[in-house]
Amino acid sequence: MSLLSLPCQRLTLAILAPEQAELESDFYARNQRHLAPWSPIRTTEYFSSEQIRRRLEIQASAYEAGLAMHFALLTPDGQQMIGACNFSGIIRGAFQACYLGYHIDHAHQGQGLMQEGLEAGIGYMFDRQNLHRIMANYMPGNERSARLLERLGFEREGYAKAYLNIAGRWQDHVLTALVNPLFEAPEQRWSRQLA
Repeated sequence: MSLLSLPCQRLTLAILAPEQAELESDFYARNQRHLAPWSPIRTTEYFSSEQIRRRLEIQASAYEAGLAMHFALLTPDGQQMIGACNFSGIIRGAFQACYLGYHIDHAHQGQGLMQEGLEAGIGYMFDRQNLHRIMANYMPGNERSARLLERLGFEREGYAKAYLNIAGRWQDHVLTALVNPLFEAPEQRWSRQLA
């Protein structure tokens, strides 16, 4: 049973429990080569069910502490993972922001599923987690990500040289962000809830 489920029209966003590690393990077994150009170099052990189970335990703790929300995109029946969108590095206080990362199964590209999942995830982060800003960065050659973020309303804010080590090289990234137009400062939200 997932720790949190957000049903969408054609998929479900779910924060997986450690006992659901096989769903993620199967996803990476199908997509390791597809995701390699956009990912850090990882050992084979990184994709094992045992390592994934450990990461899901850490992610469950991060979710409970409000530090990160790692969502799997699942088929409506919950039997297959077809992608992920992760809202990580949540910082509260004067910042109220996080970073967004995402990827989708090679067999499900170009169907609008990632946009559907991200719309639900962003809605949750803005409405339920009351974040003010979500930042998403992509490599300049990743036109799919550029177009997706633009459709979602993300705006370009900068360019970072040698930003992340991806596929064995330090890669430049375009920096984008989306600001919550309905953000309420935590003290305003709290006092409104008391009224």
